[in-house]
Amino acid sequence: MMFSSIQADSPENQWRYQLDRFVKNHQQELAALTWGLWLENGNSKGTIGVDLQPKPHFVYCPQAAVENLNDRVDNKLQEVLGIIEHYNPEMEVLMIGIAKDQIKLIYFEPEIAPPVCFKELGKNINLLLENLERKMAEQLKFDFG
Repeated sequence: MMFSSIQADSPENQWRYQLDRFVKNHQQELAALTWGLWLENGNSKGTIGVDLQPKPHFVYCPQAAVENLNDRVDNKLQEVLGIIEHYNPEMEVLMIGIAKDQIKLIYFEPEIAPPVCFKELGKNINLLLENLERKMAEQLKFDFG
């Protein structure tokens, strides 16, 4: 079976490509943010999410909500649940992108470990959140119709 790339210019996939590009360009800031939020809350509030509607902003996706969604989609999110369960915040960045009744897993191991990113940026969590949300609003442009 051949795998083909999804067309970035198709409306249903445009948000995924823009979000991928944003994540790639802001890995250190996202790693710092995830580590800072982990220090504040652990996993008590769930997985960090990027909700793209009505404008891009960060949210928490509680474990129970992800499990409920998995039940509603006939267990098609089992792999996502496994990644969430085995997530190592000291080494990895994990977020869930949310748009138009769809989700996208944001999961990567940054070149610099999240605790080091947080220390190097020297910013507080609220400032990191504000800066990243502002940058997302400026850089992520799509029409969900």
